[in-house]
Amino acid sequence: MKYDLILVRFGEITIKGRNRNRFETMLLTQIQMALKAMPALEYVRGYARVYIHLNGESYEKVSERLKDIFGIMTFSPVISTKHDLEAIRECALGLMQSIAPAPATFKVSVKRGWKQYPHDSLEMNHLVGAHVLRNSPGLKVDVRNPEVELKVDIQHLSAYVYCEVIKGAGGFPLGMNGKAMLLLSGGIDSPVAGWMSMRKGLKVEAVHFHSYPFTSEQAKEKVITLAKRLAYYGGKIKLHLVPFTEIQTKLAQAGQDSLIITLMRRSMLKITERLAEENGALAIVTGDSLGQVASQTLGSMNVIGRSAALPLLRPLVMMDKQDIITIAEQIDTFSTSILPFEDCCTLFVPKSPAINPNLKLVEKVEAHLGEEFERLIDEAVAGTEVLVLKEDGQETTEAQKEDAWF
Repeated sequence: MKYDLILVRFGEITIKGRNRNRFETMLLTQIQMALKAMPALEYVRGYARVYIHLNGESYEKVSERLKDIFGIMTFSPVISTKHDLEAIRECALGLMQSIAPAPATFKVSVKRGWKQYPHDSLEMNHLVGAHVLRNSPGLKVDVRNPEVELKVDIQHLSAYVYCEVIKGAGGFPLGMNGKAMLLLSGGIDSPVAGWMSMRKGLKVEAVHFHSYPFTSEQAKEKVITLAKRLAYYGGKIKLHLVPFTEIQTKLAQAGQDSLIITLMRRSMLKITERLAEENGALAIVTGDSLGQVASQTLGSMNVIGRSAALPLLRPLVMMDKQDIITIAEQIDTFSTSILPFEDCCTLFVPKSPAINPNLKLVEKVEAHLGEEFERLIDEAVAGTEVLVLKEDGQETTEAQKEDAWF
């Protein structure tokens, strides 16, 4: 049978009390923007759900896009029919007979959202189920573990019949919980951290540090590709490309090889915090995973983190590497992340980096670098290039006109 609409159910935003209407409106707008390439679609908002009328548009294309929209808990392809009992029964039978291969067991679950309907839910379970059984030789009822759960949702305007429930991305609508700056390297972890942050309702702007000519143009393009992939999930994303050559060179000349990674990461946080202040962001997101490398031991994270006053969000901090890789594969960033182009984090790496750096010594080294180093920080902020990357792959500079995602 041909589906004529999709029933979309919301996730965590349904517990938001007085703010719920605003959050649901935000999510509906984001759904409409994500599906703007299919103008025939119509949207009807219900309680904690949206009905998308396909009007001839491809269910498969709409479904594929809905899976990646944050805030959607589940959705179902639906056949709508009249309230008439016989119409509901025939629709249910037709749907069951269209399933291939034919199931051996089923059960019926009727939800009567329109309380004026003359039959209650238990009665409808029997009336619909009996009709399907009479006309389906070999089919049996199993209320505990059925192969197919045939669902009927009776609302005021129509009755909706379906049997498939597809898992969505979950989380919160993009931007619902504010904005943060994402430290985006060319590795596996940081794109995953960005995706997880976006899933929890954060709008992110990415910050990447490049050290030309020590790092290649290919390394820069790799990061742009990763940012474009994140833009697919968020409609668009700003990518701040920070020149870091002079700062890294200065740190390499400080004579503190074991601390260079610590000093470099602290410098990155200082610059990112400045960019956050300029762009209205309230936190910094990193791809740190506890114990993974020298800069991600608890001692290192403590000393590095003290260089910024803004909250540091570390979505991956307690995750195993394989779990991070699994998500990277799911969101389609892994194949790009493993391309063999070095970023600035791989430059000047000492043989024995400090895993438990001394904060007082680090601050003493920074003080010794003096006003010249502060000037280099200022120049890096001033020299930052900003690209606006959109979900359709388009790329503009910040100065060019851009459409809002929502």
